[in-house]
Amino acid sequence: MAYTYDTQNIFARILRGEIPNKTVLETAHTLAFHDIGPQAPVHVLVIPKGPYVTYDHFARDASDAEIVDFNRAVAQVCAMTGVQPGEGGQGFRAITNAGAHGVQEVPHFHLHILGGRVMGRMVAQAD
Repeated sequence: MAYTYDTQNIFARILRGEIPNKTVLETAHTLAFHDIGPQAPVHVLVIPKGPYVTYDHFARDASDAEIVDFNRAVAQVCAMTGVQPGEGGQGFRAITNAGAHGVQEVPHFHLHILGGRVMGRMVAQAD
């Protein structure tokens, strides 16, 4: 499957410095920043700097260095924000949405790290 990356999506614009963000962590291949509409006391978005549309696109096409960097950045963000269980935190939820059925709003792979409160059930039953 071919993925078409929209270079004008908001995360691409953030990566180019056209839109400001509240950076939590920046590495060689990853940027993590606070969500502008937080759904929990801790709500950080972690994005690769490369042009990946969804998680499966990233997992398939990213370099080993990008994949390792991204995953290590997620661990650092969890530690930095105090949600890492076993290290004083009470846990977190990691969510990524893909495509229309996944209700993806921005066509750039991103992982939500949510914590600081009980998240409730994972998915509500559809009517």
